[in-house]
Parts: sequence; C-alpha cells; structure tokens
Amino acid sequence: MIHRFGAPAHAGGLPPNGRQSWIPYPRPTRRLCIPKVISKSRTDTLLQAILIGAGLAAELLPAFTGIIRFNFTATVLPMIAVDNLIFEYPGVRALDRASFTIPQGRVTALVGPNGAGKTTLLRCMAALEQPVSGRIEIGGIDVLEQPRACHRIIGYLSDFFGLYQRLTVRQCLHYVARAQGIAAADCPAAIADVARSLQIEDRLDQYPGELSRGLRQRLAIAQAIIHKPAVVLLDEPASGLDPEARHQLAELFLQLQRQGMTLVVSSHILAELEAYSSDMLVLRQGRIVEHAALNAPAQHKPFRLQLAAAIPQLADILRKLPGLELVRTDQDRLAIVNLESDGLSQHRVLKALLDAGLPVCEFAPAAVNLQDAYLQTLDKQP
Repeated sequence: MIHRFGAPAHAGGLPPNGRQSWIPYPRPTRRLCIPKVISKSRTDTLLQAILIGAGLAAELLPAFTGIIRFNFTATVLPMIAVDNLIFEYPGVRALDRASFTIPQGRVTALVGPNGAGKTTLLRCMAALEQPVSGRIEIGGIDVLEQPRACHRIIGYLSDFFGLYQRLTVRQCLHYVARAQGIAAADCPAAIADVARSLQIEDRLDQYPGELSRGLRQRLAIAQAIIHKPAVVLLDEPASGLDPEARHQLAELFLQLQRQGMTLVVSSHILAELEAYSSDMLVLRQGRIVEHAALNAPAQHKPFRLQLAAAIPQLADILRKLPGLELVRTDQDRLAIVNLESDGLSQHRVLKALLDAGLPVCEFAPAAVNLQDAYLQTLDKQP
C-alpha cells in the first residue's frame, strides 16, 4: 500500500531524518517500493538484490535500471501539498477549502490583505493549529497525523516570536539545536554556521534583551534554520529590519534555495518579496485565488503606456480597444497593459491608440513587478 504522495505506508512513516522519499517500482502483478537514491552504484546494487529476491536473472539489471531511472525523472513529488483545508474560528471561516502544491526548491510569496488567513495557513502547515478538515503533507509526512515528525524537517518563524531573555544568543541557539536533534558535539559548528549566515557572530555572548529589534529578528530566523530544515515557513521575516539587513535577508533566502530548501514567506512588503520569490500564492478571504510562477514565459507581454496629458476616463477608453488587456492606470496618464508577444500585434495596438486620439509619448515593454501581478489578480476577482 502506498500513500497518495508516495510515502511508505508503514507504522514508522518516513526514516528518522524525514528527507528520504519513496517511489513506486512497477511490476505486472504487484507494486514494490524502493527508496530514491542518488548514487548509481547504490541503485544498481539495490536493484540486483530485488531481482535476485524476486527470482529474476541478474542479467535483466540494465533493463530494469532503465525503468527505474525513467521513474526518477517522471515522478516529481511535491514538497508541500495542501488539500481542501478548512479552518474556523468561532463564527469565522479563516481557511475555506484551500488547496495547492509547492515543488521542492521554490520560494513562494504568500500574499493577501489583512485577515486573509495567511498566518493561520502557516500555523496549520507548521502543525501548530488543528484544522476542521483537510490534509497537509510536507516531505511526504502527514502533518496532522505526525506533527512531531513534521517539526524535524521544517523551520518556522512566527510574526510575534519569543526569545529566552535569561539565555545568551549562543545558549538560545544551542537549546534550539539540541531540541531539533543536533548532537551536542555538532552544536558549536551549527551555531557558528548560522551565526555567520545571519551576521550575529559578534553577538553570541549577549542577551536578547540587549539586542535591537532587527538583531532579535535575525536571532529568531537563525533559530528557525539552524537544523537545516527541508521547508522553512516565515511570517513577516523582515519586520523590524533596516534596508541593508533586508537585502542581506534576501541573499540568505536565495542561498537557502540553492541548498535545496523550500521556503514559504508571508509579507506585506511586495517589493521585498520580489527580490527572491519564484512563485506567488494569493490568499483572499481564506481561499486561494491565484498560484502562479513569477517571471515565467507567457503569451502576453506587459507594456507601459505614458501620455503627454491626462485623458479623463482613460481606463474606459483602453478597455474598448481590441488587442490589449488593461492591468492598471494611474492618474489618467499612465497605464500598464498586456499585449500579444508578436511585434505585428503590438504595432496594431499602437496604431489604435493613436487613431483614438491619445497623446502617446511612451509605449515600451514594462517589467511588471510582484505588486502589479498581485493587483492584476485582485482585479480578476468578482
């Protein structure tokens, strides 16, 4: 029996490290499971043992190896899978059948207005809240059934975090490292590594109460990632940080992504998210209204339209013109529109703008940022 996302269906769940995934091994009469491994030699040795155990000739190894390697490329399991999640506070449905999947190694920006359910969603994913119904799997682990196992492979930073005021920064990090299963002998190296990443090496012997708001935020982030989790959930991580620290934080997130970690970051500062996000997940009134990759190739291309003088009801005029999709307008002089990618279509739109009597002084491709994409998503909602 195989779980829906490929995790082994035995009482122990995943191996203790929580990071080894499992894929089905196809046979005509039954299904076996083999662990996904990286080493070719280890794969061949394991397959040979399976073939011999099944009474098959070892000469079939090359053919079966080809089948297995096909599965390696064809089977892509999501690192995070949320299915039909419902969460309610007294009289309020905070999450309404939220469903989405996030592949490994993505940095997903979780955006939405106040009260949309972003913090509640993150807390459910971190196994800190119990939803009414639905399913959450992280790294193949059922979060609701195995919350402790889930905590081993995730790092979580809440919007309002607490620090131990009677412990030094070093002691805080040591305590979290031991709580996350890092051996005592490995703690000094783990502390030095994460302190260097967050640039708090010179603060290790100070107490949290002696630190600024921004430095306390860095310490909280260090606690969340000291055990090198597979998934990191961050709720407003840049709150209280100065511009330089925010830039360093963006570089840190990109570094974590390069290491294979999957990040979900909630923030109201869309320009900040744009620096490192690969996906955007829009939450509104507890529902997922958009989940899209950023900077992905598309059939439409954003253009910036600038007029020499303001034209009343510019938005209404543009909506009536063929071949363009209005994204937004600003003070009846500036507009962002989506056009077809081919140059001939763009020429026809420009001609239509001039024929409509609009005083066009600028018409060029525009780099649509995360805020534009978010506002465009909201405009599509009823």
